[in-house]
Amino acid sequence: MIARRTSTDPDSNSFWVAGAAYVDGQIVPIGEARIPLTDWGYRRSDVTYDVISVWNGAFFRLKDHIRRFRRSMDALRLSPTESDAAIRDILFDLVRRTGLREAYVAVDCLRGRPPAGTIYHPANARCYLAAFAIPYVSLMPSDIIARGAHLMIASTPRIPKECVDPKVKNFHWGDMTRALFEARDFGADNPVLLDLDGNVTEGPGFNIFSVTNGVVVTPDQGVLEGITRLSVIELCDQFGIPFEQRSLPADELHHADEIFISSTAGGIIGVTRLNGRILGNDRPGMLTSRLHDAYWNMRAKGWQADTIDYGD
Repeated sequence: MIARRTSTDPDSNSFWVAGAAYVDGQIVPIGEARIPLTDWGYRRSDVTYDVISVWNGAFFRLKDHIRRFRRSMDALRLSPTESDAAIRDILFDLVRRTGLREAYVAVDCLRGRPPAGTIYHPANARCYLAAFAIPYVSLMPSDIIARGAHLMIASTPRIPKECVDPKVKNFHWGDMTRALFEARDFGADNPVLLDLDGNVTEGPGFNIFSVTNGVVVTPDQGVLEGITRLSVIELCDQFGIPFEQRSLPADELHHADEIFISSTAGGIIGVTRLNGRILGNDRPGMLTSRLHDAYWNMRAKGWQADTIDYGD
């Protein structure tokens, strides 16, 4: 059923109050956005995507996100007609229409379906873009962020990087979904997934960091190279905090002094329990809190920001 529009004036923000979408060259209210059921982007998860945050009326690290999105498209041989500059303009347009100062903005590239009479091969299917802007979505509610996330190490392993490259943002979430149900059954907020060798990879929508003896460690294999992860690396360098990218065994994570995660949907979030073990005083640790505060303070000052002109 098509969503009822809230205004008859498409130039009014109220017309786009729930969000705006771009699908294959057309801009529509989010409730009217559709993709064909037969397209391989839907039927085969033959799609890549990226997610960007808008805060205080500005995109954060938009160039980095579009650069990663283009790398993902190239890796999957997805070639939409839109240039990087056009993608940037589309995303700005969507947010301007909504009037949102804090927004969750996603951009996808999907493969369609080979036309009738052609060989049934992905090379013969047209690629196209879909994007949307909606009110900001956080990975976790504010009360959980304040007290720190409770995580558990799932028995479900991460899909091996030899099968699905985690550096290419993708919709292959079968392992993540199964692990999320494990976490719920355990009574945790979110799961941590290991690789087949027992090393930490990532969680559903976030990168993972441990802190032991003042050294911050994050996995270097089997993970998405997150944009907020990049921000953590830069903050550690700026503050002179020792930082390592390497294999992170599950046992090392379990005995860490502090643990935190990073995500576009929430920034830097402390972890206060892992498999039931309480870290510190059951509140985000000192180094975690320092990085969390610096991240949001710097964003408030315009760090890596692209300000949106709403025409007010």
